[in-house]
Order: sequence, then C-alpha cells, then structure tokens
Amino acid sequence: MDSPEIFDRIARRRRRDRAAPNYAAHDFLRAAMLDGIAERLASVKREFRDVLDLGCFDGSFVPPPGASVTRIDAGAVFAEQAGGIQTDEDGLPFEPASFDLIVSAGVLDSVNDVPGALAQIRRALRPDGLFLGAFVGGQSLVQARAAFRETEADRPVARFHPMIDVRSAGDLLVRAGFALPVADGETLSVRYPDLFRLIADLRGMAASNLLRDRVPLTRAVLGAATQAFADRADPDGRVAERFELIFLTGWAPSPDQPKPARRGSATASLASALGR
Repeated sequence: MDSPEIFDRIARRRRRDRAAPNYAAHDFLRAAMLDGIAERLASVKREFRDVLDLGCFDGSFVPPPGASVTRIDAGAVFAEQAGGIQTDEDGLPFEPASFDLIVSAGVLDSVNDVPGALAQIRRALRPDGLFLGAFVGGQSLVQARAAFRETEADRPVARFHPMIDVRSAGDLLVRAGFALPVADGETLSVRYPDLFRLIADLRGMAASNLLRDRVPLTRAVLGAATQAFADRADPDGRVAERFELIFLTGWAPSPDQPKPARRGSATASLASALGR
C-alpha cells in the first residue's frame, strides 16, 4: 500500500522553476551543505568514475576529478540549466549499480517518500559505492515556528512541513540497507532584520510551504506573526534564526567492507578493561 503524499509535487516543481533565475542570491544553505559534503568526500581515499548529483539545483556541485556526472532535479529550469534530467528524487530512472558516488544536497527534506528515495539511491550504487547527503533538519526555523504558533494559538495551522531529526535520519539509512551509516548535524545561525527577509530567503531557495493541505497566509496573520518575530529580536534589532544541517553518509553493502564483531566474540570483559 502506498503511503499518503505529504508534499504537493506540482507546486514543488513550479516553485523550483520560480526560484531558479535568482537562486544564487539565496543559496547559502546549500553552499554550506556542499562544503560539508566536500570535506567528507576529501577524507575518502578512492577514485569515483560515475557520479549522480541528486537534486542538482544550479549544478554547483563539483564532482571529483576525472568523474562523469549525471544531474537530476525536480524542476525543469534547474535541470535544463545544469544539463540534467527532470524527475522526482523518489523516482530514479536508473538501472541498479549505475554509480559509485551519489550526492544529494538540500532536497531530501521535501521528498514525499524519503525511505523509498534512500532505498533507490542504495540500489543505484555499485557495491561499496558511497552516498553523501545533506538537508535541513528538524531543529530549524525555531523563531519563525514560535512566532506563527503564538499568532495562531487558537487555530493552529501547519505553516512548516515536518522535518527529520538526526536520530531518525540514521534510522532511515539503516532501513534503506546502507552499510556503515552515519548521520550527524551542524547548526547555522542567520540574523534577520524582519520576518519578510526570512520568507524571501525561503522562497528564493524553493523551501517555502509545500504541504498538500497548506492554508493560504492572510495579511492579518502575516502582520501578527511579523510582530511576534520582531519581539524575539536581540538589542541590535535582528533575530537569530537557526538552521540545522543534517549530513548523511552511507555505503552500498560489499563483501570487502569491515564487519562489526560477532556478539560474544570478545576475549576480555569491560570490567577488566576498566580495572574493576
């Protein structure tokens, strides 16, 4: 049985198309994700030949030297700009074992079927292939969420879509069948003069509300939320908004990978090691 879809796929594609022309003015979150992915990739001492950039945006991910890259984006404009393919991230059109490296920055948090997408990523990797992913995590937009909760306390409305936390991200990697899974997070703080500037950034990076059952934002609600957001400002008049970046690392299973020790195979007890 198919799980119910949370996000409006058509609206997601259209908003990515709308964001494409001025994306460079709002790409700071994805730039931070790509920096983190580059650091993790630099620690891997091996060559990659075939790379998939999943959710490519403007094609700013730079593949390892000598590798060929295939780019995919749900938005037609981003896909065309990057010379890639337009398709959703949970509907990959590739044969199993097509790539030895798959990178995804800034899209998995708005994919309808995240477990399915991760399972497809794992299948598209060759044995011992590497997946590096990053997306906005559950501890993000704390101030904006609080401002809208305060404004609509009597009639709560879902203004922000559900987000994945670090622990759940690690569980999803395990569920998808990745070996040696790792999920970790970093925090980025951005200081905003007002709520409108934050909303402009979210729209500019195609990260505004994509829920299928979203409720239109009225002027009255926006005005009250703007004041509630301003009430959280520091003495300099700016509000420090938080963005959590979650990074995923997983390997396609291979017989050559290290295996955890079999339960009960230890030759010394923990008590002995601690000197008890």
